[in-house]
This record gives sequence, C-alpha cells and structure tokens, in this order.
Amino acid sequence: MTEQEQQNDGQRSIERMRWLVAELNRASYNYHVLDAPTIPDAEYDKLYHELLALETEHPEGVDPDSPTRRVGDAPIPEFGQVTHAVPMLSLNNGFTDD
Repeated sequence: MTEQEQQNDGQRSIERMRWLVAELNRASYNYHVLDAPTIPDAEYDKLYHELLALETEHPEGVDPDSPTRRVGDAPIPEFGQVTHAVPMLSLNNGFTDD
C-alpha cells in the first residue's frame, strides 16, 4: 500500500469514526432520554465495538465526545431511586455466543 493510500485509508477511518460517534450519541439520547429507541441494542453494541476498534487503530481521531469516553449520564428525574435487596453490581459488557 502506498503512503497516499494509507493516508486515504486513515482519513476514511476517521470519517467513519465521526459518523459512528454521531450515530451512537443520537441513539443513546433517543434510548435514555426520550425512551424511544431507534436501533436495536445488538446494532448499538456492534457499532460501539466497531468504534472502539477504530479508536484503537487511530487514536489521533478520537473525539472527546465519543460514547467510549463516557461512563454514564445523569438519571432521568422521572425515575425514582430504588433500593435493591441484593446490590446491583456492574454487569460490564457481558457477551456470550448463546
């Protein structure tokens, strides 16, 4: 691959990262704030992991507003606080082939 082809490939990857950030942020807002999901969870996860891979390959293109840089959002005020009998611990991103 020539240097020019590598630059073009890198630029395409960074453009894809920008699109993924915008799409994932929009989907997250629709899901968490509007309670109106626009894409299935599996599709969100697929796009999220694609973004993670691209950010690893091209750290120079990482957007500070990327969903991969966000821990969580403030809770929606309409939802009350719940005390669980057994503490809810992090589920992380548990994926299985099942």
